Amino acid sequence: MQVRYFREWSSQLNRNMEFKMYGHAGKMCLVIPCQNGRFFEWEDRHMFELVSEYIEAGLIQFVTCDTIDEEAWSSHGSTYDRMRKQEAWNNYIVQELIPSALYKAGLDTNSSCMVTGASLGASHAANLAFRYPYIFDQCLALSGLYDFEPTWYYDNYRDEFSYNNNPCAYLANIDPNHPYVDKYNQNQIIICCGQGSWEEEGLATVHRLKAILEGKGIHIWFDIWGHDVYHDWPWWETQLKYFIPKMIEHY
Repeated sequence: MQVRYFREWSSQLNRNMEFKMYGHAGKMCLVIPCQNGRFFEWEDRHMFELVSEYIEAGLIQFVTCDTIDEEAWSSHGSTYDRMRKQEAWNNYIVQELIPSALYKAGLDTNSSCMVTGASLGASHAANLAFRYPYIFDQCLALSGLYDFEPTWYYDNYRDEFSYNNNPCAYLANIDPNHPYVDKYNQNQIIICCGQGSWEEEGLATVHRLKAILEGKGIHIWFDIWGHDVYHDWPWWETQLKYFIPKMIEHY
């Protein structure tokens, strides 16, 4: 498996950002680590080995990124500042990292991509897929949280940036005639969650998201797994092996 490391300056974040690329051909898939994780998390967890046959066959390639969760979602500073940092990270992903990774892969820089992640990484992945459906036309979100209003994350402060990083908030207000609605229905968006230990909070937001989307005529793939399926790597490994072949078949 071809593996390459890069460190590039981000004007959006005003710092160098590290990332790795895995594979030599195929559709690009952005991997977002769990809360406070690093770009090497999935490699350390041997996740790519689980789908190595598809990577080696040139059917899919991955780019792994860093987040700024410690300054945004994990910080107890002002929500005003935290959400502006999160928005800068979104801009880094879509304006800097994805075009750079596509270019390095020899793909058209306007090509659409997959995006995936688990736990808070899934929240980021879904947010990117819903906000930028022409960039991310496939999404695999495992055990994420999709409504931050009932949590401490916003600390009772709300503005356009907190709103635009809370899928249940902005999707509840989307016009059913908005062109994104048709695009969501054309794209492949998979929201998967278990019903076991530590999945309760995320599962409640999955049900809220499902009700909102169905009310808007948006039909994506919600896959709720059993009561034995808990919020941790062994199940995310199983889910990755289950869904990636189906996503490859889809495109």
